[in-house]
Amino acid sequence: MRAFASDNYAPAHPEVLAALTAANDGHATAYGNDPLTERAREVIRRHVGAPDADVHLVFNGTGANVVGLSVFLEPWETVICAESAHINVDEGGAPERLLGVKLQTLPTPDGKLRPEQVAAAVIRRGDVHYAQPRVVSISQSTEWGTLYTPDELRALAEVVHAHDMLLHMDGARIANAAVALGCAIADLTAAVGVDVLSFGGTKNGALGAEAVVLLAPGQGRRLAHLVKSSAQLSSKMRYAAAQFVAMFDGDLWVRNASNANAMAARLAAGLRTIDGIALVQEPGVNALFVRMPRHIIRPLQDEFHFYDWIEADAVVRLVTSWDTTAEDVDAFLAAVRARVAG
Repeated sequence: MRAFASDNYAPAHPEVLAALTAANDGHATAYGNDPLTERAREVIRRHVGAPDADVHLVFNGTGANVVGLSVFLEPWETVICAESAHINVDEGGAPERLLGVKLQTLPTPDGKLRPEQVAAAVIRRGDVHYAQPRVVSISQSTEWGTLYTPDELRALAEVVHAHDMLLHMDGARIANAAVALGCAIADLTAAVGVDVLSFGGTKNGALGAEAVVLLAPGQGRRLAHLVKSSAQLSSKMRYAAAQFVAMFDGDLWVRNASNANAMAARLAAGLRTIDGIALVQEPGVNALFVRMPRHIIRPLQDEFHFYDWIEADAVVRLVTSWDTTAEDVDAFLAAVRARVAG
C-alpha cells in the first residue's frame, strides 16, 4: 500500500531500526536512567537551544501534549488554542478529560493564532465565575500545513508572557517546519520564548518516539511526577532514546523532512495543472489540503488512502512522508487526471 493519509502510515526508517538493534544489547538501567537516554536528552537540548531544559521521552504525541500542558495548569484554568488544533479535534478529548481544564478555541482561517486574538481572549482575570486563561497552545506546523515564522512566534510569545501566561508548542512536525523555514529547531523554540514543547519524532521516521521538553525553569521535578502519573513513563526507555539519537544526532531528521516536504511540493505543482482541483492552503510542509470534484474522491481513496478533511466542502488532506517517492506522486497525479477526465 502507498498512502497519502498520514506520515504515520510510513514505516520506521532503516537507520532507526538499526539503532534499535544496536540498543538491544545486554542490560541497561530502567526508567531512563541509562547512558543512551541521557545522550538523547543532550541531543534534544542542543536542538532546542536550551542546555538546562528538562527532557522526558514519552510514548505518543497525545501523551506529550497532555503532559506538557499539565505542568502549568490548575483545573480552573484554560488553554487557548486554534479551533483546528490537534488537541481540540484529534485527541478524543484527552486534554480536557485527563487535565480537567477547558480548551478556549479561537477561529483561524489558516490554523495560526495572532497576537491580537490572544490578547482579546484574556478577559475577566481574577473572576471566580470565569475559567482563567493560563496556557496558549500552538502547532508548528499547524493542522492546515501552515507555518509560524520565528518573528511571528516571538510576537506571539511576547503577548502570551505579557498576560502572565505560558506558551506550549505541539511540534509533531517540527522537523518539517524547521526544514521548510531554513532554520534551526532552536530558532522556533527557545530563541522565541516557547515554554514547553512536544517534540515529535514519529511522523519523521521514528517508531513511537516523542518527547516533552520543558524550557521554562523551575518545574522539572513536577514534570517528572506528571510523566509517571500520566502513564507515560517507559521502563525500557533506551529504545525510544536510541531513535532520537539516530534521528537527531546527525542529519537524518533533515533528510527525512526534506524528502517529505519536496514530495508535497511536487504533488502541489502537479495538482495545480489539473482542471477542477484547487489547493485550499499554500503548502508550507508535507500536508496539502485540496478541494476535488466530489465524485472522484471515493474512487481515488480506493486506490490511495487519504482522509476527508471537510467532507461537506469536498476538501481532502494529502500527506507525504520520508519515504514518498516521485513515482508515488506521479502515480497519484495520473489517477487524479484520469478520474477528472472520466
